[in-house]
Amino acid sequence: MKPRNADRIALLVLLVLMVLTTAASIRFGAIDFSARDMLAAVSHPFSASNDLTLDQRIFLQLRLPRSILCLLVGASLGVGGTLMQGLFRNPIVEPGLVGTSSGAAFGASLFYVFGALLKFSVGEWTLPFAACAGGVLSTYLVFALAHTKREGRSSIMLLLLTGLAINALFMSGIGFLSYVARDPQARSIIYWNLGTLSGATWHSVAVVGIATLAGTAAALFYAKPLNALMIGEEEAVALGVNVGRLKLIILSINVLMVAVATAFTGVIGFVGLIVPHILRIVRGPDNRFLIAGSALLGGTLLSLADLVARVSLRPAELPIGIVTSVVGVPVFLSLLRGRQYLF
Repeated sequence: MKPRNADRIALLVLLVLMVLTTAASIRFGAIDFSARDMLAAVSHPFSASNDLTLDQRIFLQLRLPRSILCLLVGASLGVGGTLMQGLFRNPIVEPGLVGTSSGAAFGASLFYVFGALLKFSVGEWTLPFAACAGGVLSTYLVFALAHTKREGRSSIMLLLLTGLAINALFMSGIGFLSYVARDPQARSIIYWNLGTLSGATWHSVAVVGIATLAGTAAALFYAKPLNALMIGEEEAVALGVNVGRLKLIILSINVLMVAVATAFTGVIGFVGLIVPHILRIVRGPDNRFLIAGSALLGGTLLSLADLVARVSLRPAELPIGIVTSVVGVPVFLSLLRGRQYLF
């Protein structure tokens, strides 16, 4: 069997797993829907709300967009993790390393504390806009600070260290805003930073869907140059890769996907860390497979996490970031021990 045929079979298995997981995520929750209920609701999705039963409205307006958004966010985080691990040539890197997640969280915190005072509003998009702007700003701040005039480009190690510093800076800002905020605002900041999909709407599905599909397509287009970069910067240059341009493109794709996803769901950790590593164990380091596989497996794992978050304390729910952290921390520690990264 040729390797590429094996990749196709692996992707087909991942697709089947994603479909089955999504079906379970759609069916079970605070309210369980039978297959008949779901088919009845889907059969007339454009009917007026008054013509739908309560269960059908819950399914069409809450459960279905939430499950689809969960798939898209998981795919974004998985692909983002693959890109960043390929860029830094390190399997313990996640998408938020260059400040995207912490910047988005800082932007959201600014909105919660000062939004009413500044009287800045674009309706329901205000919070996502503030979070996305924070993620974009922090990422390009990292890239600008890591760019050296002497070499005319940013080294991988300098990007890594600058990202750690900017993350610490924005996390300090979030801590300060939480300290000065009133109790309701502080609770909103904490809850948003734990990640939630409860605010999913069809509008958010459309926006995140466009960013996810566009970002994944662009990532697949640059998979071969990223493979070349993994053997070393000098070797990649010898193979004709414009390394400086490639770094900027990969960071741009990552910030597009992760900032938009984080803007609508809050900070969800560890998905972008463990998904590429699992696939790398299964099929090796080829980014052509890893990018497509991470989109499928990322959506699957986040759907499972969301299902656990919804059914474990129903009718209440856990923040999804708690579930992903409970799973991700042991995997992260095993990565550290397995690669002898203990300090």
